[in-house]
Amino acid sequence: MKLSAQEMLNKFVKNSSHPIAVKELALMIFDETNQKFFGMPLKHRKYLEASALLHDIGYYIDSKSHNKHSMNLIIQNGLEGFSQVEEKIIGCICRYHRGSLPDKKEHNIYNALDKEERKIVKRLAGILRIADGLDKGHLNQIKNVTLNHDEENSIVEFLLTPKSRDFLPDISDAIRKRDLYEIAFKCQCVLKFV
Repeated sequence: MKLSAQEMLNKFVKNSSHPIAVKELALMIFDETNQKFFGMPLKHRKYLEASALLHDIGYYIDSKSHNKHSMNLIIQNGLEGFSQVEEKIIGCICRYHRGSLPDKKEHNIYNALDKEERKIVKRLAGILRIADGLDKGHLNQIKNVTLNHDEENSIVEFLLTPKSRDFLPDISDAIRKRDLYEIAFKCQCVLKFV
């Protein structure tokens, strides 16, 4: 019997505060991206939501290469409400939330997806990488994310509202991990507090 994303999270993760914070940030970024400059189907939002909840379940097996373990757990166990192809897409989004970028020559599961499915993985994994980086310390310190899109110069500003003005969280991980979002959406990203 397949589990839902929430049930799988509960099975493999003891403290779900980080995945829930990452899910909230990822969905904010998705909605802003979707409304401001790049429309995506709502089913892609469901893929992202499941991926954000499950991106770290691979720690259950080992911290080394936990992103690959997360992908394998999803594909091996399946996910309630998703087809086998959608499970592979969600697994790949988890796979690329950290570490190397998608490479169809090197990564068999990613390569088995068709061109459109690989685009979905890149876009959603790009969002997930930034969301995960924004919760680097697992402190849930970002209250809101809004985007400004300078279409002429292909620049996307991520305007971050911290939960407290007294403490600005470390966003260096998110800045470092913006690479896949830039590739997937053909833009440059700037992250700053407002």
